[in-house]
Amino acid sequence: MAFIGHRRTMWITNLFLLALLGTAASAATSASADKVLSNHATILADNSANLAFSLYQNMAKEKTIENILISPVVVASSLGLVALGGKASTASQVKTILNAAKVKDEQLHSGLAELLTEVSDPKTRNVTWKISNRLYGPSSVTFVDDFVKSSKKHYNCDHSKINFRDKKSAVNSINEWAAKSTGGKLPEVTKDVEKTDGAMIINAMFFKPHWDEQFHHQMVDNRGFMVSRSYTVSVQMMHRTAVFNFYEDKTNKLSILSMPLAHKKSTVVFMMPSHLEPLERLEKLLTKKQLDTWMGKLQQTAVAVSLPKVSMEVSHDLQKHLQELGLTEAVDKSKADLSNISGKKDLYLSSLFHASALEWDTHGNEIDTSIFGSDKLKNPKLFYADHPFIFLVKDQKTNSILFIGRMVRPKGDKMRDEL
Repeated sequence: MAFIGHRRTMWITNLFLLALLGTAASAATSASADKVLSNHATILADNSANLAFSLYQNMAKEKTIENILISPVVVASSLGLVALGGKASTASQVKTILNAAKVKDEQLHSGLAELLTEVSDPKTRNVTWKISNRLYGPSSVTFVDDFVKSSKKHYNCDHSKINFRDKKSAVNSINEWAAKSTGGKLPEVTKDVEKTDGAMIINAMFFKPHWDEQFHHQMVDNRGFMVSRSYTVSVQMMHRTAVFNFYEDKTNKLSILSMPLAHKKSTVVFMMPSHLEPLERLEKLLTKKQLDTWMGKLQQTAVAVSLPKVSMEVSHDLQKHLQELGLTEAVDKSKADLSNISGKKDLYLSSLFHASALEWDTHGNEIDTSIFGSDKLKNPKLFYADHPFIFLVKDQKTNSILFIGRMVRPKGDKMRDEL
């Protein structure tokens, strides 16, 4: 009996130790998940959000651009790469654009690397986000070893020489690399290479959000998306009714909907005019301050949501837009000093292609069905995204903006006008 009692005591002791170890492991995991960003990474997160709105506003003015899709944290990293390769005012201009003049060089690069690593971690964020960066130089260039190592370390950037003069071959090579690095999701970055004597930075990305609660895959049907009053395309639309953060701005005639992604570390914020209209009026209102005001007015509301179940593939050459925001030296052949890249002043930034594929899908966590049949879903508000809207993916921890964009023309066949 004493032996059995002894074994029982040992068994309870072991259980207690296992529980302690489990608690310690859990605390360690939690601690790593809740790792605090360094001060300079926090500053850069904030400043990349400001860059998001400046860049978006600048691009929205261009009449030839329909859909927009940019990742401000990735753009900030590409600017960091320019600063790493640049000297004197070519590098300091980058800091001015990022509003980081007081941040030391090493902190700029380590801070941007820390920020991007934090927000793109697939485990803590539960998103699919493939990011590949490559710097192409003309075949005459020689890359400095230190730059190659530092750019790989901070910006996970590969390097490649390419004969830009053979335009067809260069375009094929760039597009093949982008397609391969995104698992075939991004088939084309560019149709042409205009300048043959500069350096080219390319971001190739695939982003697929996973909702905190999924849309039911059977709740999908074909509907019309009104690009304009005279042009409607057929798209698949996914539907669900749940409680979301929502605000109806009756003064400005628009709705704001915030839908959390899995793990609730980030959220997709949709901004849509109440009726079909060009987005210009809403875009003029859109600033970081205005977004903060809208976010502060969101309330838990029953909402019947209908969203296009589509993919977007968008490629922008940001060189001109960044030039208008103050990056004037790196893009000017006669002024650029990118000698940290090649050891001499023989390069300038001829293009910065920022290409993304985004997939809106039904995927996410299981739906909490306990809410069904309760009063919480009575008289839901309607958020029916069948006309152009703006969206952004906002990170809750760092307050940075992972993506900002607009859907003006989703992929789909033109619907016939009904008689």
